[in-house]
Amino acid sequence: QVDLVQSGGGSVQSGDSLELSCTSSGASFGAYCMGWFRQVPGKEREGVAQVDIGSTGKKTYAASVAGRFAISTDNAKNILFLRMADLRPEDSAMYYCAADWGACYTPDFGEGPAPANFESWGQGTQVTVSS
Repeated sequence: QVDLVQSGGGSVQSGDSLELSCTSSGASFGAYCMGWFRQVPGKEREGVAQVDIGSTGKKTYAASVAGRFAISTDNAKNILFLRMADLRPEDSAMYYCAADWGACYTPDFGEGPAPANFESWGQGTQVTVSS
């Protein structure tokens, strides 16, 4: 497992942008699949995006965020980012970064990554979007 520490988040208006970051003080991201997830109370954790750093570099997004969210990394500094644009009230959730050693599993078309495939998690950061 790898220790992940998140930053960013907060309260914004509909249509605004926000960036989340996730860092590791230990292991290099170079061999990992890294992902972003979100969860609202009473609902299951939902995969938002993943990047296959350890293999192909492929980025995959859930249909609900494709075209608005962008996952990226600074491999030299072991930082994972999630840039969120055109935020909507339904994007309000607790957001988590996660890591899994090795290549990413490929989700079904339109689906985000599956939480069960990730072993290390950040502490979570709240994003609230007001209309």
